[in-house]
Order: sequence, then C-alpha cells, then structure tokens
Amino acid sequence: MAQALMNYLDPGAIVLGLKAATDQDVIRILADRLESLGYIKPSFAEAVIAREARLPTGLPLGGKNNVAVPHTDPVHVLKPGLALATLVDPVPFSNMEDADEKLEVKVVFLMALNDKDMQIEMLQEIAGTIQSPEVIAALIASKSVEDVSRLLG
Repeated sequence: MAQALMNYLDPGAIVLGLKAATDQDVIRILADRLESLGYIKPSFAEAVIAREARLPTGLPLGGKNNVAVPHTDPVHVLKPGLALATLVDPVPFSNMEDADEKLEVKVVFLMALNDKDMQIEMLQEIAGTIQSPEVIAALIASKSVEDVSRLLG
C-alpha cells in the first residue's frame, strides 16, 4: 500500500532524527528541502503554517508516536512531492479532531500536492501506513533513506 508514498517521497526530502522545537520549525525545515528540490514555491511554508493554525493535522495514534500531515493549497506547489521527518524528541502539533489539544508528534509527512484528488489518495496512503504501530516505530528507528524505502516501498 505504501508504494504510492515512495513514488512521491524524494530521498532529498527525508530528514531522519530531526531536532526541532516547534511545529513551525519542522514545517519550515521540510519546506526548505522541498523548495531546494523544485517542488514548491517560496510561499509554501508560510501557507502551510497558516493552514495548520486554522485546520490542524495532528493525528492521534496513542502515546508519543503520533503523526502530523501538514499541507496547503495547490497554488503553492510546482510539482507533487512528499517530505518526511522523524523527530528525536516529540514536537507538539494540534490535534485535527480537537485543535485545543496538543499531540506529541514523532513523524511528519509534509504533503505538496497540486491536485485535490491526488491529495485524497495520498492521505489514504498515509492513513493506511500509519495504522501499523510497528511501521511507525520502524520509521522512527530508521537510520537511513534506504531503511525508509524498505518500509514504505
């Protein structure tokens, strides 16, 4: 099921063992990667941060291995792509089901998509992948891009 994720996940946009203080830091770091690889416009990061404030994307999975899937409008995207970060220490993201609740997030998938149908498909792929606590734990433990490729490919 995760094969579609590897089709969009650029190895240059995978950051393993990221140390960040805030959700905005994580978003900016991943957006910088996507921008340098030609996936997004310079406006992307701030648009994601603004959207995250209105419509948070933290997904509660239980414990400290929660996931966030920030994204924004297609107008900020040049070509479809996906960035991934695993975090050394959990970073608080607002819960998509209750914006007042902060979730301790360890994995972030930053989506840069320019097609609404593709966005739904990608969210379904990510949802299917993160349903497995073993896959999330293995992602967090990944030491290389090759480890991630084996898990998601």
